[in-house]
Amino acid sequence: MIRKVCVVTGSSSGIGAATARLYASQGWNVVVNYSRKSESAEAVAAQCRALGAEVLVLRTDVAQDADCRAMAQQVQDAWGRVDVLVNNAGTTKFANMKNLDALQADDFHAIYSVNVIGAYQMIRAFEPLLRQHPVTGVVNISSIASMLGTGSSIAYMASKGALNAMTIGLARALGPDIRVNAIAPGLVETPWMQDGLGPARYEATVKAYKGKAVLDAVIAPEDVAQTAWYLGAHAAKTTGEVLLVDAGLRLTRA
Repeated sequence: MIRKVCVVTGSSSGIGAATARLYASQGWNVVVNYSRKSESAEAVAAQCRALGAEVLVLRTDVAQDADCRAMAQQVQDAWGRVDVLVNNAGTTKFANMKNLDALQADDFHAIYSVNVIGAYQMIRAFEPLLRQHPVTGVVNISSIASMLGTGSSIAYMASKGALNAMTIGLARALGPDIRVNAIAPGLVETPWMQDGLGPARYEATVKAYKGKAVLDAVIAPEDVAQTAWYLGAHAAKTTGEVLLVDAGLRLTRA
């Protein structure tokens, strides 16, 4: 039996790790990707192997086109196919939106280079492999920040808005062979968010979020992973969509 392959960028923790584990649990081979520290990536890979998957652990800076192309070649050499690409790698700078001096041009460049350009470069690098099998899928991890004008910073929010627009444009450009969709999660419980906000601010943010969300909850990485599984492995007639996973925050409690 030929196993399908899912590539997940930024998969050493959080949403990416949960997504890699879920695809592994469903009988897929997975690529666990990291950009700096290998220990966490190797731990996720071990969990995926325990679920029966073959795993490649690859260090890739998605902001570098040469890295993206080298990654695609490594996957080609190992398995000769890719069925789903999940662009989860992301970065930000925590900056008060009311303080316009908190961000400089270099901050925008750094954030866009990963959150937008990196996703584009990954899709371009993997396009030939994705085209080899019918109805393959790309899933871009966006954020509700792009719709509400909120989030860790103006640059982050704007980058996710650009990612949403690019998702729609590439869905049109790459169809019918490749479907391209995005997920816009609300507040996700990850170490990345906790470290960025600090304990006190994080606790207050969670409380405020639950107070507004219709489902009285924040989002777990596994919630986003389930949606990435649906959009990537199923949803054969869905493309160009940005799907909210926000526990009803955008509805707001009556």
